Amino acid sequence: MFEEVYFQRRRRNPAKLLRYGFTQAEDGYHLEKTVMDGAFRLTVSVPETGAVTTRLLDCATEEEYTLHKSSAAAGAFVGSVRSACGQVLTDIAEQCFDPDVFRSQQTMDVIRYVEERFGETLEFLWKKFPDNAVWRRGDTGKWYGAILTVSQRKLGLDAGEAAEIIDLRLPPEEMADTIDHRRYFPGWHMNKKHWYTMLLDGSVPTEEICRRIDESRRLAVK
Repeated sequence: MFEEVYFQRRRRNPAKLLRYGFTQAEDGYHLEKTVMDGAFRLTVSVPETGAVTTRLLDCATEEEYTLHKSSAAAGAFVGSVRSACGQVLTDIAEQCFDPDVFRSQQTMDVIRYVEERFGETLEFLWKKFPDNAVWRRGDTGKWYGAILTVSQRKLGLDAGEAAEIIDLRLPPEEMADTIDHRRYFPGWHMNKKHWYTMLLDGSVPTEEICRRIDESRRLAVK
């Protein structure tokens, strides 16, 4: 589908949809917007479940225009229509949808914990690495945690499959007594004097990880 590429690995956020200007109906959320200097009227529909759909009407004829959805259709005009609709969908995806890239239940649990306790959400800073994100304090702007997807071999483990990990801060004087290369590892892609890593696979209880997130956040003050 034409719309699918804009919303891959993203999940709808109802509150953001409403703030953006969508109206809510029984079948989901809807937004109407003119494009191409008012020549077309684009309706974007976001259902409660399922894929985003669009309908584009020619304002002069009230007939539906669909050529922009066909990859086989070429030409300057259809390209301009496709680009105009794409800009709208890109903005909606960025403003109204949250990244949906992590799969571990423990990962989702700690993300929810941080959102509920501190009101801070992960920031996805690197387009080339969409599976990597960081938390930063709202007051100091300092990072206090990161969730990354890496091969377990990069942590010195025998397994080669990808795993979700969390990087947190720790006082340097506590690092040597903490790192055991089984549950606690030297900080991946971080300064190993101040950061350490844990797998988000249940090997460390979620309650402990949350406690350690609190501690890491307290350290991110300078």
